[in-house]
Amino acid sequence: MLDGKILLVDDNKSILSALEILLQFEFKTVNTISNPNQISSFPDLESYDIVLLDMNFSAGVNTGNEGLYWLKEIKKKTPHTSVIMMTAYGAVDLAVQALKEGATDFILKPWNNEKLLVTVKSAYQLRRSIKEIHKLKEKESNLKQVINQDKNFIIGNSKALTAVLNLTRKVAKTDVNVLITGENGTGKELIARELHRVSKRNNEVFINVDMGSISETLFESELFGHTKGAFTDAKEDRAGKFEAANGGTLFLDEIGNLSLQTQAKLLSAIQNKTVVRVGSNKPITVDIRLICATNCNLDTMVSDGIFREDLLYRINTIHIEVPSLREREKDVLLLADFYLRKFADKYGKQGLRINNASEEKLMGYHWPGNVRELQHTMERTVILSEGTVLKPSDFLLNPKTPISFDVGPDTIEEMEHLMIIKALEKHNGNYSAAANQLGITRQTLYNKIKK
Repeated sequence: MLDGKILLVDDNKSILSALEILLQFEFKTVNTISNPNQISSFPDLESYDIVLLDMNFSAGVNTGNEGLYWLKEIKKKTPHTSVIMMTAYGAVDLAVQALKEGATDFILKPWNNEKLLVTVKSAYQLRRSIKEIHKLKEKESNLKQVINQDKNFIIGNSKALTAVLNLTRKVAKTDVNVLITGENGTGKELIARELHRVSKRNNEVFINVDMGSISETLFESELFGHTKGAFTDAKEDRAGKFEAANGGTLFLDEIGNLSLQTQAKLLSAIQNKTVVRVGSNKPITVDIRLICATNCNLDTMVSDGIFREDLLYRINTIHIEVPSLREREKDVLLLADFYLRKFADKYGKQGLRINNASEEKLMGYHWPGNVRELQHTMERTVILSEGTVLKPSDFLLNPKTPISFDVGPDTIEEMEHLMIIKALEKHNGNYSAAANQLGITRQTLYNKIKK
């Protein structure tokens, strides 16, 4: 027996009895009404899976207009309920009209019991499918809201930051591709999320992909997806990041870390607005807003032949340069206060404050790690604080102690650490130049820095 609810509406009580006897062994709940005027006030009508509705109720009237009227009323009240029309007058045009008005199917009187049961059960399955789709859409909507919840904030009112935010919000209303550049730790992802938040796609997902963390062998699978059996570990079909972001925003961070081969594959997907899963030859159309970010100088990389010029043109319709913290005047103190309150709440140290001398120290520091360094500095200071007033000595700025060559590193890991720091300092943070000096790829350098 199916766990379904059916309502029978017919002015002929003999027909109602016959249908009730037939259906009560197939469905958990079967109710009847002989007057269609009861439909409007029928309790909990939206919980019924199927309504079997007669087409004619007045004696001598066979136009079907009454049935069509009540069909529309039912659909207004409970649009997802399956409605099956019943009539002894099987005019094709009447059946077509009922289907156009939202009827699921049409039954002629007298009916064949087996055919009627097949029709009703099919309508029941349709109703269940519609309900399931509706639930999935609700879950998807809720999930998108959770994913898009931005717990980080853009703090500051300096001229440099205000100019960037004004440009961001102006560009957000369009669908053009945006390239965000800036030093490490300046908040490029926050700008990307702000672009999404104020765009017309803000009810869809924001997918963030760290290109530096994806190996070249997994690039296509991660971005374009794969089919079951496409490679050893492909145990099921899987959508890539492009498909996952369909309708929303795709943010490709560290775009400068891609090899020339992967750049070509990315360019093809952007140009054609389609992706092909690994192991398939079927193109899948995608509709995304593309935002890319990097701390590299892509123009220099183009000149050096390590970044495709045509790809740069594709991703660089609008260029947003995020200012360093050094360029943001007194935003340092606003950010320090924000993180102080955040971490004081987190670690149960309410009432902390920064004295004037500490403010001067924070303002005078050059913040090579930008906002990220300031955030970590404030968290460390709050954790180690012993009093309620934070003094200059509480702030350990740039606490890393360089390894001396006179003493020498004790391990290979320490040696690598030292060499990477010196290479990055020599080349002002340019990953490509540092990697060339060290004799490793940008990907390897990036992985070592992450570690």
